[in-house]
Parts: sequence; structure tokens; C-alpha cells
Amino acid sequence: MEKPGRENGTLLLTLIAGFSINGSFAALFSSVVPFSVFPIIALLLAVYCLHQRYLNRAMLDGTPKLAAACFLLGLLLYSVIMRVDHPQIGSNFLPSILCVALVFWIGFKLKARKALNENAQE
Repeated sequence: MEKPGRENGTLLLTLIAGFSINGSFAALFSSVVPFSVFPIIALLLAVYCLHQRYLNRAMLDGTPKLAAACFLLGLLLYSVIMRVDHPQIGSNFLPSILCVALVFWIGFKLKARKALNENAQE
């Protein structure tokens, strides 16, 4: 049986991919953010590593939902950080509330999965 902690790398890569796709979009199309090539490089590397994980390892049940939630969390988190740095863009109330809700949902699902794995091993 595969170790349950191995999916944490996939979740971290999807978080980085979400963060960097929003950063790349902002660097290319926003006048507020100065251009930088680093979000594009981070996006390419994260997507490449995710593709290699997909080809070489089977995903556990529920991992795609958690990965989508981490991707969305990365998108929203970058938006919150940009709105804190540049308040003239607008309010960050809704993205920050959604980020907190996603963090709690992801934590709840990971805790439930850990308890399920511990019960299955006994």
C-alpha cells in the first residue's frame, strides 16, 4: 500500500501551480505588477512535475478534489496578496473569506483521510 503522505507533494505542486498561473497572468497583463519571468518558470516547472507524478503514480481516492481545491486556493491566495499590496485594486474580503473556507475544508478532508488510513491499518 502506498504511503498516505505521498499525496502532499501533489497538493503542494497544485498550490504552486495555482499561485504561479495567477502570478503569470498578472505579470503579463496587469499594469500594477511589474513583469517578471519567474512566475512563468514556476508554472512550467510545477505543471511538468504534476504531469510526471500523474504518469508515474496512481492517485488515491479523493485526491483530484483536494488538488482542485489547492489549485483554487493558490489562485485566490495570490489575488489576496496582490490586493493587500495594492489596495487601489479593490477589496480582498471575498477572496480572503474563500481562502479561509478552503483551508478549513482541505484540513478537514486531510484529517478525515488520515483517520481512515489509520483505521484501515488496524
